[in-house]
Amino acid sequence: MPGIPEQILAERLGRGDRQAMKYLYGLYAGYLNAVCSRYIPDREAAKDVLQDSFVRIFSSAGTFRYRGEGSLKAWMKKIVVNGALKYLQKSSRNCFVTGLDNFQDIPDDGFDEDYGMNAVSPAVIQEMIRKLPDGYRTIFNLYVFEDKSHKEIAKILNIKENSSASQLHRAKALLAKWIREYLKEKEAEL
Repeated sequence: MPGIPEQILAERLGRGDRQAMKYLYGLYAGYLNAVCSRYIPDREAAKDVLQDSFVRIFSSAGTFRYRGEGSLKAWMKKIVVNGALKYLQKSSRNCFVTGLDNFQDIPDDGFDEDYGMNAVSPAVIQEMIRKLPDGYRTIFNLYVFEDKSHKEIAKILNIKENSSASQLHRAKALLAKWIREYLKEKEAEL
């Protein structure tokens, strides 16, 4: 099955082909786990959401319509993101508005957009994103990785647009602070 075109794989999935399901899982589980982990820092919870997402992918594969190369991957990613958001909304009531008391030391003033992200490895950045409070992390991920506007985020999370913009700003400021601290530590080690 290696190298099977996405369209044929999608057709086989739609027919309930178990071999295609196994192949798809092996091909995309790592990628979709990374997507899920960006939203849910608890590894066991992320694993559960990912498994639920695969159940949904396999059970609704017959409804998927191929729209060109990459559309199957995008469709699966959307299912995983939606699963992660549902999990967060159930487990963290109002995390998009409250629960930020521990992060009041974040400056509200502007910050340099190029705050050293290129000087830090993607793995370290990923860990920093995972440490953000739920609301900050969710909005940051939707805005940066899913390319959603504040209007779209507000609709998805049932919040106001300015709450989305404010939490994105605070997420970036917190990441900038952590990156500066990380770079100072690395510099001190030299």
